[in-house]
Amino acid sequence: MAQQAYLTETDNGGSGPERRGDRFRRLMNRLFSGWRGDPRIWRRGIFVAALALLLALVMLMHARIPNTVGNTGSLTETFLPWLGLLIPVLLLLALVRKSATALIAVLLPSIVWLNLFGGLLTDKTGSGGDLTIATHNVNADNPDPSGTARDVAASGADVVALEELTATAVPVYEKALASTYKYHSVQGTVGLWSKYPMTGVRAVDIKLGWTRAMRATVTTPKGQVAFYVAHMPSVRVKLKAGFTARQRDRSADALGEAISHEPLQRKVLLGDLNGTMNDRSLNGITSQMRSTQGAAGSGFGFSWPASFPMARIDQIMVQGIEPVSSWTLPRTGSDHLPIAARVSLDTSS
Repeated sequence: MAQQAYLTETDNGGSGPERRGDRFRRLMNRLFSGWRGDPRIWRRGIFVAALALLLALVMLMHARIPNTVGNTGSLTETFLPWLGLLIPVLLLLALVRKSATALIAVLLPSIVWLNLFGGLLTDKTGSGGDLTIATHNVNADNPDPSGTARDVAASGADVVALEELTATAVPVYEKALASTYKYHSVQGTVGLWSKYPMTGVRAVDIKLGWTRAMRATVTTPKGQVAFYVAHMPSVRVKLKAGFTARQRDRSADALGEAISHEPLQRKVLLGDLNGTMNDRSLNGITSQMRSTQGAAGSGFGFSWPASFPMARIDQIMVQGIEPVSSWTLPRTGSDHLPIAARVSLDTSS
């Protein structure tokens, strides 16, 4: 009898998995109360279901959204990952409307988003590597260039690219980085600092009329690597004109052409491309090279704006080199976050 009383008390007042399961079932029963036997669950929420289908279609067919009016396609692709925030909103609306049709429809954009970006949610960071590289748009209005230079050098990078250099700030960066990097070159508003010898340094014409891109050969302990540094023209979102990016697009095509004629097999592109890897206007570059963040990073690696990063427009891209890890560095005095990567020079990609 004592044992029977004990079992009865445990069943009624237990706090194990069974009781937690009962709580979950009660919660689901409350949530879906009134759904069973109600034929309207299939007729309600048609508008929400239509929105879910439209969202899935936009994400699935983003490459076919035309750029003819305000570069709408490129604008959508720049912030494409953020469309995923609409999915929980649609899910909530489907639950409020008690619509089975809408609930099923919301599965479609969820699947599409996971197919596009699910791989970025996993940590692909590896160990080892031969070379650490970093890039940073330091911002022409940076109030603390020397501090920014020290912060980037503290990353341990063997090669550092800086963009948006002004004539007055260049001597400050040169002085702050001199003790860490023996070799450097500044071409126009971009520069490259290296612990290893640099040769073949020249400006790269990206059809702007002034220099915002350069190329150099860095001789590492494991051979030569061609480094390109670029700062693509800025883009703007205007009410009447839309996403103005024609100058950026022309420069991206010119840079892609220059990289395609590079004789060295191992190539690295560092810089502010003012565009994401999803933007079809950068195809001249992205069709040849791959992002270290996508191959060996963790998360999206957003770099701009530094106060609340929403897009990765700063890139480290490679060809003939194997990315090992990729990450963002702490905020400096710039409106961009610096980014870094470690790569292996032994294996071609």
